[in-house]
Amino acid sequence: MTSTAILIPARYGSTRLPGKPLIALDNIPMIRRVYERCRKSGHDVYVLTDDMRIFELFDARNCWIDETDYANGTERCAGAIQNNFFKQYNKFINVQGDMPDVTAELINKCHTLLNYYSVSTVYATMPKEMQDDPNTVKCVHASEHALWFGRGITGYGSWHLGVYGYRRNALEMYPTLPVPEEERIEQLEQLRWLKNSWQIGINPVYYNGVEINTEHDVNLWNYKNVKKIY
Repeated sequence: MTSTAILIPARYGSTRLPGKPLIALDNIPMIRRVYERCRKSGHDVYVLTDDMRIFELFDARNCWIDETDYANGTERCAGAIQNNFFKQYNKFINVQGDMPDVTAELINKCHTLLNYYSVSTVYATMPKEMQDDPNTVKCVHASEHALWFGRGITGYGSWHLGVYGYRRNALEMYPTLPVPEEERIEQLEQLRWLKNSWQIGINPVYYNGVEINTEHDVNLWNYKNVKKIY
């Protein structure tokens, strides 16, 4: 067992942007865009959802529906790999469903780090105007080690991107770890690893895309990507 699967958690409900996975970006549902971008990495790709409206966008072999109310995407991934079907994989890449500009580089950088760490992620240079935005996630790191993640960090930090790598044993263990207060406050699932003394390997990448967290982000993506015809 040496293969890797990409898992894309896609919960329909969202506090800031309800129905986010189905938002149309240039007339294509965002979750479909993320799925197609992930396929370019060469790994098997699966969407994990709680809603039939999302499920119906995919072949049943590539989309799993589970109505369990998981706390976050990592818990949804951990729940999915309990199914015997996923026993064929020993590494997993979790790509958040709000990253329509995800690239094979982001995925592969996470994947490479799994040779050295049980958990991995990536970061990019953060424009100054984003460092004061509470909708963006910042990270502090030392070389290849992630030290902290936060929304409330202002004025400094790198841009943490929503792509994670897990070895099977780490992902299976995640739901059993105590949930720290910081995770609840920041609403950042990766803090559970750090507060329970797990190292997270982190690599730099180039990224000039948009993460969809608000209606403003939807408008920004369309402005940057939809060609205007006059």
